[in-house]
Amino acid sequence: RDRSGGSNMGGPLLEFETEMFLALFGCDGLLVAAEGMGIDRILLQFMRVYSEQDSLVLLLNTSPPEQEYFTEQLRVEGVTHLPRTVTSDVPSTERYNVYTEGGVLFVTSRILVVDFLTDRIPAHLISGILVYRAHKIIESCQEAFILRLFRQKNKTGFIKAFTDKATAFSSGFCQVERVMRNLFVKKLYLWPRFQVSVNTALDRHKPEVVELHVSLTPAMRAIQSSILDIMSACLKELKRYNPTLEAEDLSLENTLGNAFEKTIRHYLDPLWHQLGAKTKALVQDLKVLRVLLLYLTQYDCVTFLNLLESLRSSQKIFGSNSGWLFLDSSTSMFVNARSRVYRIPESKKKLKVGAEPEKPKSVKRELVLEKSPKWEALTEVLQEIEKENKSSQYEPGRVLICASDDRTCAQLQQYIRHGSDWLLNRLYSRTIGKRDSAAAAAVELDSHKKGKGWHKKGAKGKEPAQKKSKKSKSRPSLTLTQMVGMEETDGAARMGSSGDEDKLMEEDEDEEEQLKLDLSSDAYYGIVKEPLTVIHPLKGCTDPHSLTRVLHEVEPGFVVLYDAEVSFVRQLEIYKACRPGKPLRVYFLIYGGSTEEQKYLTALSKEKKAFEHLIREKATMVIPEEREGREDTNLDLARNLEPANSTTNTRKAGGQEQPKEPSRVIVDMREFRSELPSLLHRRGLDIEPVTLEVGDYILTADTCVERKSVSDLIGSLQSGRLYTQCLSMTRYYRKPVLLIEFDPAKPFSLVARSDFRHEISSNDISSKLTLLTLHFPRLRILWCPSPHATAELFFELKQGRPEPNAAAAQAVTAESDIVAESAELYNPGPYDFLLKMPGVNIKNYRTLIKNADSLADLAKLSQDRLAEILGNANNAKLLFEFLHNAADVPAPAQKTKQTFPNV
Repeated sequence: RDRSGGSNMGGPLLEFETEMFLALFGCDGLLVAAEGMGIDRILLQFMRVYSEQDSLVLLLNTSPPEQEYFTEQLRVEGVTHLPRTVTSDVPSTERYNVYTEGGVLFVTSRILVVDFLTDRIPAHLISGILVYRAHKIIESCQEAFILRLFRQKNKTGFIKAFTDKATAFSSGFCQVERVMRNLFVKKLYLWPRFQVSVNTALDRHKPEVVELHVSLTPAMRAIQSSILDIMSACLKELKRYNPTLEAEDLSLENTLGNAFEKTIRHYLDPLWHQLGAKTKALVQDLKVLRVLLLYLTQYDCVTFLNLLESLRSSQKIFGSNSGWLFLDSSTSMFVNARSRVYRIPESKKKLKVGAEPEKPKSVKRELVLEKSPKWEALTEVLQEIEKENKSSQYEPGRVLICASDDRTCAQLQQYIRHGSDWLLNRLYSRTIGKRDSAAAAAVELDSHKKGKGWHKKGAKGKEPAQKKSKKSKSRPSLTLTQMVGMEETDGAARMGSSGDEDKLMEEDEDEEEQLKLDLSSDAYYGIVKEPLTVIHPLKGCTDPHSLTRVLHEVEPGFVVLYDAEVSFVRQLEIYKACRPGKPLRVYFLIYGGSTEEQKYLTALSKEKKAFEHLIREKATMVIPEEREGREDTNLDLARNLEPANSTTNTRKAGGQEQPKEPSRVIVDMREFRSELPSLLHRRGLDIEPVTLEVGDYILTADTCVERKSVSDLIGSLQSGRLYTQCLSMTRYYRKPVLLIEFDPAKPFSLVARSDFRHEISSNDISSKLTLLTLHFPRLRILWCPSPHATAELFFELKQGRPEPNAAAAQAVTAESDIVAESAELYNPGPYDFLLKMPGVNIKNYRTLIKNADSLADLAKLSQDRLAEILGNANNAKLLFEFLHNAADVPAPAQKTKQTFPNV
């Protein structure tokens, strides 16, 4: 069978792709390819081979848009047995039938774990598992659990894994070997861009590349220099306050890269709660400065100035103390940013930088509105393409322009349609111009009121402007907080726009020119029809394959890379190699000597280093024969592992060890999102997944556990949900347990040491936890540093105790009439009331219940009788006085006192 036919999207496989496919097809392994080198084409090839009834193949780690894309590709190619998706919409009773129909299946991880544990999936019939984004397979995640369950029940099926993130393996000790161990594979296939066969294939059909190194304007260069100076100063301060930080990783060059956020978190998370306000402020400042650098090269002068002004106003409004705003470099940056937008005539220049003039109406600004250099370069490129199309005897080549995000695309669309003057004037008049005119109007109004008086009609007319001014000044600061809280790599620009500029986009009358923030899978910006020119964002699309679709639908003869993205450059190389006869010219626009260029080169260099590291690691890697787990000799498949330091009793009764019934834990279905069920299973405990209303884990017939992470704990205490959960657990189980899990690598404190109070406060987390323990004396709180420790603890708590019953656990609901501890003795309402009475506690309430059928009976007992029952005269006195003493209140209550005298 020749199943390697061409895909509609990518054409037939290239020589090196066929080599990749055959190597992995022949032997299970982990395939690591360079980013953008079409790993989805290889995966599609495997799906094409296994999309038939004779095989049952599971595909892990794909998102719904990717599933739609793969299915659509196979449909276009005429595959009859298309992949299907198994989600919670498919009833559990029907899932077995879906599995037995064969083919490729997309199944959500939670459902797959539950189906493996309950034997709802015919494990022996599974041909194999394909794992997408294999770098995400860590030791105790859902996918690793699925693979372990699969290997325990099926020794013949294949496991093939794919990833294009080589850099994910460059941090951590033996990271790639740990991933391979979790995948149960022995082979590692490395396909970097510099691999010989890749180079040969792609160099044979290279697209024509025109590199345009655009120069930054003097003002832009000065601003960039100022931002880098400030970043350098911030880094220096950060290292001064935290001498233990690695100097090499926190270099200025690494600060520019996309991975900087991850690096800084890696170093600071373990001691975040101990850091001073200054360090936290510096980290926040570095985030803001990175966004500023992005805005400088990405957008126009007005947008950049808007962001700068919003930073200053946010400092005034929120009182945030960003020290860098007072540096000389910062002053220079503000001066240069303003000089790109407007110029104030010489006579008016006596004012200090940043100071507001007393009478805004008297200062007439001369607009400069500096054009973005890339816009001019883009115009030249489009003119060249137009000439080329006119002189060519063939059909005019279509044009695809790729920019980093939606906002850039929207600006480019308006620029191409209307020109830079129209766009910049419009941006200015609706943002800075509007604020200034409103401020001027407000000042004028104020001066007239103080001076000669003001007509009521005029005052009335000016008021809305004043209100508007306040609104427009406060809006940017709000967007700033949104902006720095997100990852700036994906659509930071979109989020960081000032409110006025968003309004500018909204008010556009032409529907085609409106800013599309939520792209559908096939949406893009069409500009002109002849020749068809399309603008498409590189990032931020809801459909990850949106750009691929557009590339193959439009089939451009010219591609303009307004922004550089390594993966898309590689995609274009493969696109050209698949169409050897068709011409393709790529225009590559980049600011020469800018941080944008540095960022691109750093990304290339990091990937190259990551592959070199993997090649060295592959050469020295020692892989045991039993790694694939096809025999039971693989220790990773073994269960009930004793901890290394355990002192087990080696003496066996009668010379032989007594056979033990496997211990089981009842687990709530929702808990399968966490790692704990996987670790419990590995520890030798059988997992029984059911839907529980009370508790998360039932360990024994009378032990119920509610698991919380630290963030969950705080949220549940604030909302009051934890009280309800503890109430239900205490009512239905004799041993309610609250388990709080925290990460040992991230120490925390619920309250800062300086905030400890002597009194209980309703706003304090530690106070709320104290109240919870006072309210529920039987509640046990367990603090566990990791899921591994929790699994060990559960195992010890279960030893020698009766097994739980799943049917009984499921029957317990918040509205149940039963009380597990002693349902025949009392009702929950009076019981709760009794425990709140003075003199009654968790130690003596049972004897009280045995001697009084109701609260009315309790009131009839004498003080001596109560002392006899409770075994404590003081407690008896407290309870008796509570029941019989009248409240000491004035006026009408006195009559009651005479009617019911003290006994």
